[in-house]
Amino acid sequence: MTDTDQCTTLSRRDWVRAGCLSALGLGLLDHFDLPTADANAASFSKRINPKAKACILIWLDGGPTHLETFDPKPNAPDEVRGPMGTTSTSLSGVRINECFQNTSKLMNKLAIIRSMTSPLGEHNFGTHYLMTGYKPSPALNYPAYGATLAHVRKQVGVLPPNIAIPKFTRNISGSGYLARSTGPFSLGGDPARGNFKVQNLDFHEGLNLDRIGRRRNFSDAIDQFSRKLDASRWSPNNPNLERAYNLIASPQAKKAFDLSDEPQKIRQRYGFGNTIGQSCLLARRLVQSGVPFVTVNSTGWDTHQDLSQLKSRFPNDKNALLPALDRGFSALITDLSENGMLDETLVVVMGEFGRTPKINVAGGRDHWPNVFSVLLTGGGIQGGQIVGRSDALGEYPQDNPVTPADLATTIYSLLGVDPATQLPTGDGRTVRVASEEAKILSDLVS
Repeated sequence: MTDTDQCTTLSRRDWVRAGCLSALGLGLLDHFDLPTADANAASFSKRINPKAKACILIWLDGGPTHLETFDPKPNAPDEVRGPMGTTSTSLSGVRINECFQNTSKLMNKLAIIRSMTSPLGEHNFGTHYLMTGYKPSPALNYPAYGATLAHVRKQVGVLPPNIAIPKFTRNISGSGYLARSTGPFSLGGDPARGNFKVQNLDFHEGLNLDRIGRRRNFSDAIDQFSRKLDASRWSPNNPNLERAYNLIASPQAKKAFDLSDEPQKIRQRYGFGNTIGQSCLLARRLVQSGVPFVTVNSTGWDTHQDLSQLKSRFPNDKNALLPALDRGFSALITDLSENGMLDETLVVVMGEFGRTPKINVAGGRDHWPNVFSVLLTGGGIQGGQIVGRSDALGEYPQDNPVTPADLATTIYSLLGVDPATQLPTGDGRTVRVASEEAKILSDLVS
């Protein structure tokens, strides 16, 4: 069932309740109906010894070019090599894009998969496969990583367990066949802007906690009356309403989103005005506050024209995508390490596919899912290595092909979620967390 389908099934009473919390609205209420079942078997934990308590996914929306990021081909012909140079890294013999001056120094902490492969070169299909580990199916909408994690783990505190900065990506629901409450809570604003505010976290004009408290009591009264008229999952003192109320009433929750609380030197490290950087800083704050899954969504990577724009759009441009990613990502890894959080925080950098080996007539690259790269660090990842190789032109895997299903199985295992765990669908079936045919990438796991 799609988000649109789910929205159309709301009852009149649901819409009444939605208005009772003013600016919170229906969307935020739906993010707190969290199952409490623990899907992690003790035997699995003993086998895998998972270390990651949280995950930050830096999603490069649009399909980042592997040849201008983590798998350059400096010895290839001009039409393949592209307009940019490369830089050496702290790992002998490994080179990455010239813009990654800071990231290159951290290579001993990083692992790059250079042999990712998928048959899906369309944005929405590719996104679904990379975000869920399952190919899209007309019969079933699969949940993304954050939703699965929200389902199998008990919620701690009032913050949503699955948050997207500034919003989630493309035309996939995120929650899939799981409850909508497991889907990503989108913040709705750019953390790099001076007027950044989290949507739905403040009151409408004229409202305060006392007035909202009275509305909550009124909603409970409606519940008691409505239960006699129709069957409903809602009940007096509804936990969804309670949790939403607790969020907007919690100074601790609001504090987690307040970047002004950070020292200026830390904000500067990530880059003022740098959307990727400030989003990564906010992701660190949220993980530090107990949020298990945060998606940083960086847009603009669909580079069909002029690859040089990734490096610089005008003289002295510090916030073009490649230098901004370098600054934000390297600051995040350094910050997590200095705060003693890196070993327990899995960080993944990826998009839905790569780009064509040959540059097109517009100076860009088109969609290419046959081979691309994914970067991982922290949370039990064995750093300082390259997993798999692409061929000399960056056209196909040369060895050790890795599918999105393999990646999903590995990520879930690092997060302590048994890939064999059965999740319930809306029609009473059960589906494995990850594909039975997929394998754990043992080389990645420290």
